[in-house]
Amino acid sequence: MINWSTDEEEFKKKYPKEHNIWRLTQLINYGLDGERLDTFEVKKSWGEIKNKIDTPARDYLEYLLWGTLPSSMRTRKNS
Repeated sequence: MINWSTDEEEFKKKYPKEHNIWRLTQLINYGLDGERLDTFEVKKSWGEIKNKIDTPARDYLEYLLWGTLPSSMRTRKNS
């Protein structure tokens, strides 16, 4: 992944945890470019990244990681 507007090396040195969250968010929202997501890292950071990623990607990842349909994908039965 190439990011033109952020000095990743400086960011990573000064704020390693924030860099990891930012990087995961960038990869999910803008494409992996041949990289693979680390499932453990995504699950560990889920609480912090889930509201920063696009809704369709978030719903799909929730399904892949936990096997549950997010509330936005569930249908209601009208009685």
